[in-house]
Amino acid sequence: MSTASSSPPAAPDRPVEPTGLDGAGSGAAATGRRADRAFLATSTGAGLTVIALVTLVGAFLVSQAIPALANDKANFLTSREWSVGGDDPRFGIVELLWTTVSASLIAMLVAVPVGVCVALFITEYAPRWLRRPAANLVDLLAAVPSIVYGLWGLLVFRPVVRPVEDWLSSHLGWVPLFRPTGISGGTILFIGVVLAIMILPIVTAISREVFAQTPTAHKEGALALGATHWEMIRTAVLPFGKPGVISAAMLALGRALGETIAVTFIVSTLANGTTWTWSLLNGGETFASRIANNAAEFDSPQKTGAFIAAGLVLFVLTFLVNAVARVVIERRRAFTE
Repeated sequence: MSTASSSPPAAPDRPVEPTGLDGAGSGAAATGRRADRAFLATSTGAGLTVIALVTLVGAFLVSQAIPALANDKANFLTSREWSVGGDDPRFGIVELLWTTVSASLIAMLVAVPVGVCVALFITEYAPRWLRRPAANLVDLLAAVPSIVYGLWGLLVFRPVVRPVEDWLSSHLGWVPLFRPTGISGGTILFIGVVLAIMILPIVTAISREVFAQTPTAHKEGALALGATHWEMIRTAVLPFGKPGVISAAMLALGRALGETIAVTFIVSTLANGTTWTWSLLNGGETFASRIANNAAEFDSPQKTGAFIAAGLVLFVLTFLVNAVARVVIERRRAFTE
């Protein structure tokens, strides 16, 4: 005799009560979302604050410079006169612009190749026990104050560079850039070399970090195809790190353009009546050193406006450098992708 078995009735659907672990997880998720929103708001506010500050600085420079430029009796872009007092102010920036740009470009031509080579040595050639001490030693150059660079360059480094300048003037004096000028103090070429030493840590540190992030698969793939170590660097490491090197170079250029104290200590100034040439063995003043040397003359709106106009040119120059760097980096990134 068989008995019929029936299955128990299905239990009605009930909402699942959250366990302690689920409750903790939902609470952590809510806390994480609040933290994300707080970080987003903070970072957005910081970015907007920086944009507002830059805009306000630019607006202040323009508002203060326009009245002085309107009263300028000389051509602001082509004259090298600088007489901002009295009822007949005459001032121009051609000398300041040439000294600032040429010294900065010399610094770039020296610092960027050396910095890239040092970064490649630390990341690709140096043994592990040497990499960190070598990187720290180079980074310590960034901690040296500008005034120390100025004193060191004037008292110690100047006698070393002087024979090089004499050789250039005697053998390449027929070239306008190396024409002898008789300047015994700091020249544009000399200040460019000192600025190169100052910006070397920036180029080296950023390039080193970018080179260290090169995908291992790229490097091992190049080596597996039979490339030598240098060929691997040339085909894998350098193309990957090119945007970073450009960023480092532009950041260093911005530092060189605005350097004040070291340039003020080293570069020999030229009087308005002296002969001015395009030679790199000549003296002169940069925008920053001219403003620093004459800060005591800010006793009238006209004088102050003239120096602010010079600062406005430096501000625009630095802004253009960073804008061009951004365009180059974005184009390179799009090409790589």
